[in-house]
Amino acid sequence: MINFRADDALDERLARLAKLTGRTKTFYVREALEQHIEDLEDAYLADQVMERVEAGTEQVFTLDDIERDLGLAD
Repeated sequence: MINFRADDALDERLARLAKLTGRTKTFYVREALEQHIEDLEDAYLADQVMERVEAGTEQVFTLDDIERDLGLAD
């Protein structure tokens, strides 16, 4: 279970949406979280990879390297 406090403006918007649609505020909070959590996870993982790239511990490849390995280079 997760509890959070929304500011008044956000709570009013959420309540209005819930009332207009007959759904609960919880439904819309869950929907928003499900839609955006993957983006947040991706951003976090990208930051971790970038730290390794900058530290020189992550192997990187150029597009030319990849195309050559796939037999796509001219």
